[in-house]
Amino acid sequence: MTVSDSDRLHSQLARYEDMFRGYRMEIVEGNIVMSPLRPFHNETIVRVWTQLEPQLGPEWGFISDVAIPFSDDFEFCPDLAVIPEAEKNRNLTSYPPDLVELAIEVVSPSSVRNDYEVKNKQYAARGIPNYLIFDPRTGHLVTLWNPGPDGYLGRDTLPYGDKLTVETKLGSLTVDTSRLRVDPEAPHPA
Repeated sequence: MTVSDSDRLHSQLARYEDMFRGYRMEIVEGNIVMSPLRPFHNETIVRVWTQLEPQLGPEWGFISDVAIPFSDDFEFCPDLAVIPEAEKNRNLTSYPPDLVELAIEVVSPSSVRNDYEVKNKQYAARGIPNYLIFDPRTGHLVTLWNPGPDGYLGRDTLPYGDKLTVETKLGSLTVDTSRLRVDPEAPHPA
């Protein structure tokens, strides 16, 4: 997919961005999906970003909530994505998925299926090497690797609490999960 194709696809949502403040919008399975923004969600993004950024080499940069059009039916805005710094510095409104080396999503009550099922399959099918899911509802980090056509073949679920190291194509990345909050209102598994 070229960037011009990417810009064309992104224009599907661009016309609605100012109409629905306080919501994040994506195209999932051909439908516009709006998710309300929550403080724990944003706090998790900031804390993960600030911990991981110094661990990446200068050739890598983060984008957040920037469109990654996959097709007419799928346009995702990952909470965080690592792409080449030179590409990030182009300051575009959307980027092709083949630039993403690491995708990170933070689960909110309205995004459970999309983060765990839909994006698992779509990110893997497009060859994104690593996918991390931070879940403030359950207090877990799910790390996925080894992408295949039907999803990631490797998966670990790690509880928040200590420093966790995840092996990625970008190297070993460590996150102090004791600094990540768990939503006290969320139902927790027994």
